Amino acid sequence: MAKNTETIKKSLAHALKGPRITEKASLLSASDIYTFDVPKDFNKLEIADAIESIYKVKPVRVRIIAIPSKKVMHGGKPGIKKGGKKAMVYLKKGDKIEFV
Repeated sequence: MAKNTETIKKSLAHALKGPRITEKASLLSASDIYTFDVPKDFNKLEIADAIESIYKVKPVRVRIIAIPSKKVMHGGKPGIKKGGKKAMVYLKKGDKIEFV
């Protein structure tokens, strides 16, 4: 018997895959904007709830950006790099998220 995915409540622990560590993301974190990789099926409200429950800070705003898939070459063989979704989380001045 197949489970209905709509009736199963999404876990907030799975709302964030992890922080997105890039040069641009580290520059934005100085101005209270943090970037996270998120699953494709989560929305802004679920991501905001996950940030609040995991890091104990309330986001002011959450932006979601789709990352397109790309054609790449691996060792001379063509391939596809999967896309995804990232969320930019805006915090109040003075609020911080510590990554260990």
